[in-house]
Amino acid sequence: MGETTMQRTKPPFRADHVGSLLRTASLKAAREQRAKGEITADALAKIEDREIENVIRKQESIGLQSVTDGEYRRISWNYDFLERLDNVESYVGERKIKFAASGPQPRPILLRVIGKLGGYKPHPMIEHFKFLKAHTRQTAKLTIPSPSSLHFRYGRDAVPESLYPSMNDFYRDLGQSYRKAVHAFADAGCRYLQLDEVNLAYLCDPSLRKVIADRGEDPAALPAIYAGMINAAIADIPPDMTITMHLCRGNFRSSFVASGGYEPVAELLFNTINVHGYFMEYDTERAGGFEPLRYVPKGKTVVLGLVTTKSGALEKKDDIKRRIEQAARFADIEQLCLSPQCGFASTEEGNVLAEEEEWAKLKMIVEIANEVWS
Repeated sequence: MGETTMQRTKPPFRADHVGSLLRTASLKAAREQRAKGEITADALAKIEDREIENVIRKQESIGLQSVTDGEYRRISWNYDFLERLDNVESYVGERKIKFAASGPQPRPILLRVIGKLGGYKPHPMIEHFKFLKAHTRQTAKLTIPSPSSLHFRYGRDAVPESLYPSMNDFYRDLGQSYRKAVHAFADAGCRYLQLDEVNLAYLCDPSLRKVIADRGEDPAALPAIYAGMINAAIADIPPDMTITMHLCRGNFRSSFVASGGYEPVAELLFNTINVHGYFMEYDTERAGGFEPLRYVPKGKTVVLGLVTTKSGALEKKDDIKRRIEQAARFADIEQLCLSPQCGFASTEEGNVLAEEEEWAKLKMIVEIANEVWS
């Protein structure tokens, strides 16, 4: 049956995952030692290498066709990538957009532009990807934040008017910076790249649209601007390269930021942005219904994030299968796949569940996909 079987030849796969995995106890301990100056950077890198090799084997052993490094070398899903772009720096400041939980918030790390964008300097994640690719028999998947991540949370605070009197010039140059980075990953052999695009989902939340309006920007204009940057970033990729987009509403220590269904951005999302597939959060009512999937055109794939990473409780297989059937009323089931709704550790702290619960969920996703699409 070819593409109708479990074993799809190109990503995204019937059973897939978003990317980040809970950091192991030994990795966390090594990072603490490094922070205290008790071990060298080289010693930490060797431990990272060992732990990544182990987590690669675990992904392969449960039957996943896409394999990541668990984002084990990162503190955060976005800062580690963005702060290493040419003329971008991180600094400590007050976060304007907060998570819903009353407990700890992510580190107060912010980003800003310190020079003209559009150039390229070798990104350290090139070597991270090469290590991953060299150590897996399956498809090596790389995840990076979408270009909107350098704008949405900060607006003008990240973009000095002295550098960019016109924000349109900033958007253009940021798209070109990304394009050079994407091509560098492609040259390193990457054929499965995921852009983590939380901000289009955030723009479905009226409260966050108000935040944007209150700082003097038009929230209705941003989706098209972000779409343009993404399309610029992935222009002229190799024909055998797959680009997917992950959409979520915030993921830190099992908390969230935004609510609201995909309807406000669905048509643009599926028909203007030139990615091949979409990882879509669908584990709670906060994400709305499946009706927006009616806009999915032929040739594109939606990976249904029906299994939550925010809790260790294992879902019932029949419940997940019923949800897949509901989604298939709006999009062809052959254009659907299954995954968790987000990563398990968007930051090194990780969500509130145990490693064995994480692996039980991933194993169940593989089993369900085999049963539904075989």
